[in-house]
Amino acid sequence: MSEENKDFGDKAEDAANDAKEAAGDFKDEAKKTANEFSEGLKDVGGDNKKILVGILAIIVGSLGVHKFILGYNKEGFILLGITVVGMVLTCVGVGVFLVWATGLVGLIEGIIYLTKSDEEFYNTYQVGKKPWF
Repeated sequence: MSEENKDFGDKAEDAANDAKEAAGDFKDEAKKTANEFSEGLKDVGGDNKKILVGILAIIVGSLGVHKFILGYNKEGFILLGITVVGMVLTCVGVGVFLVWATGLVGLIEGIIYLTKSDEEFYNTYQVGKKPWF
């Protein structure tokens, strides 16, 4: 019986070593794949949201969507709130100017975003957190 136990122990030890080796290989492959994905994401502008934010600022800037994407929630709610109040007050006539003003802010910011270099945009608005213009 002890011979069988020793043989079984050897087989279990071999299986454990094989499992450790396979896990190590899997870990190395996972790191390699993650690094490749990260590099690919940087190449397509995954960290830099300049184009997306610039176009959204021009199209729907009065709603503050571009501010929310950049992480400026307070500023996004300010633009959205002024636009909603402006739409409510449109029947009085004053609201048209509020909606027009927030739309103008979005247009100006969109043009500024798109005219900056990628590095300058990233450093100013994503790292430096400059909320307006």
